[in-house]
Amino acid sequence: MGKKKQQKTNAARILDRLGIDYELKDYEVDESDLSAVHVAASVGMPIEQVYKTLVVRGDRNGIMMAVIQGDLELDLKSLASASGNKRAEMVHLKEVFALTGYIRGGCSPLGAKKDYPVYLDERAMEQDSIAISAGKRGEQIILEPTDLVKAASATIANIAR
Repeated sequence: MGKKKQQKTNAARILDRLGIDYELKDYEVDESDLSAVHVAASVGMPIEQVYKTLVVRGDRNGIMMAVIQGDLELDLKSLASASGNKRAEMVHLKEVFALTGYIRGGCSPLGAKKDYPVYLDERAMEQDSIAISAGKRGEQIILEPTDLVKAASATIANIAR
């Protein structure tokens, strides 16, 4: 039997449409450990190149996505400042799917239900390539940070610590 054709995610389709080069990398999902550190080990990349997408609500401008290095923490004050908000808070996990169409461990800054503003931590620009979720658990998209900025119309800011 032939190999099953991989179903492309919305994120991959957006990159295809924009003519952006990327690589899809599958990994074994561990339901008990959805951390970016585990993903990095699973795809054989240093954690400095594996980025997680967090869904955040600003008090003035609403929902946005923050993309930060997998082992760092989001600096909510810095993100609020960068996004024109006074305050920002993480969206409750139970709201993430309704807002984005993505589940925990499979949230991509590309291809969400709505085009939310995306803020990419400036450390990403130091890397030749970074991995982001392809939009489902078990699959990462590896691309150049400048291509993610282009595809997501992302704002580069110092938002992690």
